[in-house]
Amino acid sequence: QVQLVEFGGGLVQTGGSLGLSCAASGGIFNINTMGWYRQSPGKQRELVATITRSGSTKYADSVKGRFSISRDNAKGTVNLQMNSLKPEDTAVYYCNANIESPGTYFRDYWGQGTQVTVSS
Repeated sequence: QVQLVEFGGGLVQTGGSLGLSCAASGGIFNINTMGWYRQSPGKQRELVATITRSGSTKYADSVKGRFSISRDNAKGTVNLQMNSLKPEDTAVYYCNANIESPGTYFRDYWGQGTQVTVSS
């Protein structure tokens, strides 16, 4: 059974840094795109950053130049390094991965979410 487990998050002051990690486990054949999304109270979930298996990245305009996404294909992990954090980055951050597993063609999986709070 495929699972995504997130690590990291917490409370940080404006201008600080945090790192998030996510590990995929279970019966996995292949992992396509992996990424991070976030959701603030009263808002829709939004894309933060994605990375393809070959390493191509995409970022939301609001985090370009401050956040960096990376992955380890061998370990099935994806990381998000967040620098120069702002109060508006406060949200629950969710890991996402497009995964092929035994008997199941590629589908999206989500982590349980981890809270990031940036104090002003």
